[in-house]
Amino acid sequence: MTNDLSTNGTAIEPEKAPQNHVEGEDDNEDIEDDGVAEVPGAGEGKKKKKKKKSKKKKAEQSEPPRIGLSKLFPDGIYPEGELQEYKDDNAWRTTSEEMRYKERMAMEDPEVTYQSIRRAAEVHRQVRKYAQKVIRPGMGMTEIANLIEDGTRALVEENGLESGIGFPTGLSLNHCAAHYTPNAGDTIVLQQGDVMKVDIGVHVKGRICDSAFTLTFDHTYDTLLEAVKAATNTGIREAGIDARLGEIAGAIQETMESYEVVVNGKTYPVKPIENLSGHLINPYQIHAGGKSVCLVKNDDQTKMEEGEYFAIETFGSTGRGKVIESGDVSHYARTFDAPHVPLRLTTAKSLLKSINKHFGTLPFCRRYLDKVGESKYLLAVRNMFVTSLQHLTVTAYTVEPPGSAGCCPRLSTPMRCSRSDDRSVCT
Repeated sequence: MTNDLSTNGTAIEPEKAPQNHVEGEDDNEDIEDDGVAEVPGAGEGKKKKKKKKSKKKKAEQSEPPRIGLSKLFPDGIYPEGELQEYKDDNAWRTTSEEMRYKERMAMEDPEVTYQSIRRAAEVHRQVRKYAQKVIRPGMGMTEIANLIEDGTRALVEENGLESGIGFPTGLSLNHCAAHYTPNAGDTIVLQQGDVMKVDIGVHVKGRICDSAFTLTFDHTYDTLLEAVKAATNTGIREAGIDARLGEIAGAIQETMESYEVVVNGKTYPVKPIENLSGHLINPYQIHAGGKSVCLVKNDDQTKMEEGEYFAIETFGSTGRGKVIESGDVSHYARTFDAPHVPLRLTTAKSLLKSINKHFGTLPFCRRYLDKVGESKYLLAVRNMFVTSLQHLTVTAYTVEPPGSAGCCPRLSTPMRCSRSDDRSVCT
C-alpha cells in the first residue's frame, strides 16, 4: 500500500496587495548600511542590501480537509500510487514498445484515465488520513459517515456525475463484513473494543476508487489486521495482465492462513471469507460482472486482461469464514444497462428520474436521497425493486452467521492492469 502523500495544516491565502502596488516590487524592503552611511557627493558608499522576496507558500490541505485538489495540484498532475513491476515471464511487458502502442490503441486516452484514477486516489488518501486521525470510540456512525463524505465531496469538488462519492461509506462493525452504512435515525455508537471496516468510494469521470481499511482501538486484533494487509499486498503482487484469477486467490489464501490470532488466551486460525471477493470495476459500474478475485484457491483459469481495473479485497476472519446477508438494506444502485420496463406507480417514476439525475448507476443510500430532497420514498423504492428487478438492485449487510463468534477486518485497494510503465497501478 502506498504511504499517505498529503499534508495537514492550514491553508494560507496570499495577502491582498494595496491598490498602488506595482507587481514585481518589494514594498517592505529593509535597507541595511553595515554601519556606513551614504553621504551625498562624498563618493560611492556601500550598496544597499535588499532582503530576498519571500516566496509564496505552497497551498496545504486544511484540517478537516476541505480544499479541492485542483487548488493543491493546479497542473492537473496527481501523485502516482504504488507501482508493481512485472515479474518472471511477464517482465518483458515493461519495456515493450509494441505493448505500449497496443495499450494506447485499446484505451480511450491512457493519460486522462490515469489522472482521473489518481485524482480519486489522492482524495481517498487525504480523507483516509484525516479519518484515521480523528475517529474515536463514542462517535456515532452517522457522525463518522458525514465526516468522511463531507471531506470527499469537498476534495473531489463534487460536480454531478462528473466527480463525487463513488458509493455510500461503509462502516461495518465486528462480525458484519461489508455493506453497512447508517440510515437516517441510526443510533449505533462506536465502542472501544469494536473492529470497524471503513470503505470509502471516490469517483472522477466514473473511474471509481474503491478502497477500505480497518480501525481498532486496542491491540487484541493487531495480528488479524496484519494478516489481512499481507494478503492484500500478496494479491496486488500476483495480479497483472495474463495472471489467472484462481492462482491469485490461492496466493491470497496461503498468506492469510499463515497467521494465527490469540484472543482472550484462545488461539484462532485466520480464515479468508470464501464467499466474498474482489471484483472488476468499469466506468460508473462498481461491481462489473464476469470476473472476481476470490480469496480461496479455485480452478478459475480466467486471466486478467489489458486495461482492466480491479479492486483487490481481502477479508480475514476468526469465525467460520463464510457470510450471509442479513439486516436492513442500506445500499441501492440502478441496474447497469437495464432494459426499459414501465413503472406504474407515479412516485416510483419520479424517484427513478431523480436517481438517474443525481446518481446514474453509482450506488447510493437513503441518506443521499434525503440530501437531494427526496422524501416518503420507501414505497417507491419497494415498487421499483419488487415490480421490476431490472430497475434497482439492493444490498443487505453481509455478516458472519450467528454462533460463528467471528471478527472480520478488511483491507482493499484498486489496481489497474497495464502494459505501459504504469504496470499494476495501486492506490
